[in-house]
Amino acid sequence: MKINVTFLGTGTSVGIPMIGCSCEACTSSDPRDARLRSSVLIEAEDKNILIDCGPDFRQQMLREKVGRLDAILVTHIHNDHTAGMDDIRPYNFMTRQDMPVYTDEFTAKDLKRRFQYVFGPSPYPGAPSVDLIHVDKDTPFKAAGIPVTPLEVIHGKLPVLGFRFDQFAYVTDAKTIVPEELVKLEGVEYLVLNALQQKQHHSHLTLEEALEVIKKINPKKAFLTHISHKMGKQADVEPTLPDNVFFAYDGLKVDCGEG
Repeated sequence: MKINVTFLGTGTSVGIPMIGCSCEACTSSDPRDARLRSSVLIEAEDKNILIDCGPDFRQQMLREKVGRLDAILVTHIHNDHTAGMDDIRPYNFMTRQDMPVYTDEFTAKDLKRRFQYVFGPSPYPGAPSVDLIHVDKDTPFKAAGIPVTPLEVIHGKLPVLGFRFDQFAYVTDAKTIVPEELVKLEGVEYLVLNALQQKQHHSHLTLEEALEVIKKINPKKAFLTHISHKMGKQADVEPTLPDNVFFAYDGLKVDCGEG
C-alpha cells in the first residue's frame, strides 16, 4: 500500500519556540526548529487520516490545505493531542457527516467529559459531530477502510496508542514499550518515534533511548518527533544520528512507497 505522510507538527506540549524562552532552539532562524504540537496526516488509498488533533490543528490544516479529512486517530488524552477537537467542525459542514474518531476507551471517556457540549445529551447547536469509536491495543481495525494495527506504549504510567499502517508506524509519547508490543513493529520500514531531549525524562524517551528502540526495529528510515527545545538545534544534532535516522520537522513529507 502506498502511503504518504505529512508531519503537521513535531514539537512537544509547549511547542518551539516556547513562550518566554530565548535558548538557541527557540531563537533559531532555521525553520526546521519551529515546531507546532505533534501530529501527522496519513494519505493512503485516496483517504486522509489524521493522527492526533492538538491545539495547532486549525493552523496545520490551513498550512497544508487539507480539504478533506476521513478519520482521526487519537493516541491519548493529553491536551497537546486533543485540544483541537472543536475545529473539526468545517469538515462536518462540508460532508454533513459525523467525523469518525478512533481511540481507546479511557481516552474516549475523557473526551466525553472535557467536550460535554459535544457528547452530552443535548449537544450545542453547531458543535462538532463525532462518531467516537473505541479500539483496543490487541485488535486491528479499519479507519476509512484503511487497515490499522494498534499497539500500546507507556507514557510515564499512562497507556498510549501507537498505530501501524502496513510498512509505516507512528509512536509518540512513549517511555516504555514492552516486548509483546514491540513485536508489532517487526518489519516496519518507516518508523516515527518520539525523542524529547538528550537528558533523562520520567515519561518520554530520550534521544539515546529512542535510538536503542530504533536499532531493535531496524527500519529503513526512522524519524524523530515530539521534540523539546532542550534537544538543541536540528542542524547541530542531526549530523550525530545514524544514517537511517532523521529529525522530522513541520511540513516534512515522506513517501513510504509500496509495501
